[in-house]
Amino acid sequence: MLTHGQNARVTRTGPGTEAGALLRRYWQPAALTEELPGNRPVKALTLLGEELVLFRDGAGRYGLIGRHCAHRGTDLCYGRLENAGLRCLYHGWLYDVDGRCVEMPAEPKGSTFHTKIRHTAYPCIEKNGVVFAYLGPDAPPPFPAFDCFTAPDPYTFAYKGHIACNWLQALEGGIDPAHVSFLHRFFVDEDPAQGYGRQFRDRAADGSVPLTKILREYDCPRIEAEETGFGLRVFALREMPESRVHVRVTNLMFPNAIVIPLSDDMTITQWHVPIDDGESWWYAIFSAFATPMDKDAMRAQRTPLIAPPDYKPSRNATNKYGYDPDEQRTATYTGMGHDINVHDTWAVESAGPIQDRTQEHLGASDRAITAYRRQLLRALDGGARPMLSEPPVAVDTVGSAAGWRDEWRAHAATRRAKSAWARVPQQA
Repeated sequence: MLTHGQNARVTRTGPGTEAGALLRRYWQPAALTEELPGNRPVKALTLLGEELVLFRDGAGRYGLIGRHCAHRGTDLCYGRLENAGLRCLYHGWLYDVDGRCVEMPAEPKGSTFHTKIRHTAYPCIEKNGVVFAYLGPDAPPPFPAFDCFTAPDPYTFAYKGHIACNWLQALEGGIDPAHVSFLHRFFVDEDPAQGYGRQFRDRAADGSVPLTKILREYDCPRIEAEETGFGLRVFALREMPESRVHVRVTNLMFPNAIVIPLSDDMTITQWHVPIDDGESWWYAIFSAFATPMDKDAMRAQRTPLIAPPDYKPSRNATNKYGYDPDEQRTATYTGMGHDINVHDTWAVESAGPIQDRTQEHLGASDRAITAYRRQLLRALDGGARPMLSEPPVAVDTVGSAAGWRDEWRAHAATRRAKSAWARVPQQA
């Protein structure tokens, strides 16, 4: 439980806020590259409460600049895209990707007025289908070497979705391993071979049973959370017969990214990024180790429920998330279909645009959430800000009750050794 003051500190992210200043010191997703198609790659967006416009110039460089012209405040998202940058329609001021005004055609010949203008601009970099931006002060930190960034493009797939609530409750859902036994419970197990690219549809790593069956039958996991150089490593441990234990390892990359095991070959790296205090995006890069990604299949699974150009779920509060009481009795725990994004969206949106954490009651299954909040508040108080100092490894496996702490690491190393591209084992 947090106080009202603490809840405001960790959820408010606009300019001048504490959490906003913290998030701005890390690279954040700004858009999918697919959102800037064709001969005019320009997109208006709001990120951390700032109105911005993203564009790609004639040299292929990405620029993220203030949406309103520094001259008279007109909207640059309608600007003329030229090789050198984005030109305002009102008086022709031309901005480059660094926010410099390089031309003022209406000013007298020889005027140096343009050299005095430095528009809001943030550095950008593209990685495997996502444009990232650094909105903080000083030079940006090194870009992290997550698997989803070092993997070749054919082994990755990027997507996004809109959530009508604050970024923090969406993030906290991602580091809550206990909820999957309930919110994502399926009463009938599908053939795991038909579950390509779907969370919790694979078999257990030992090939014994569908993962959905494990999550359903062992619904009281022991949760452990340990601090690391990158943030938190979260263990969900489900004791099984014959002294075996199902081990699921999720990583929280401080402050707002998560690496989650999807299957034995695939992981998801997901960011929860504030649009403003009442809305957020999830961005995900799926990465495979052994087999190139079937991007057409991944897209075909997702577009019926979350489609461009707005990436807003078709199942949402206006249609009760597709809730069907008959399905709830016979097929799924939620009655909201088989796509877990719908389940998660309902869970975090139903708490309201900003959850009132003064009214909650956290238990042992919430250890990762309480550990993360301690870490977040400590950073806001001026303490250490975790940065990537060791590579995160996400694993879903079955080990022995006595040796699982070593066995999950060995399983991760074996997976990397068999990888088509990640030849050097990472530190677990």
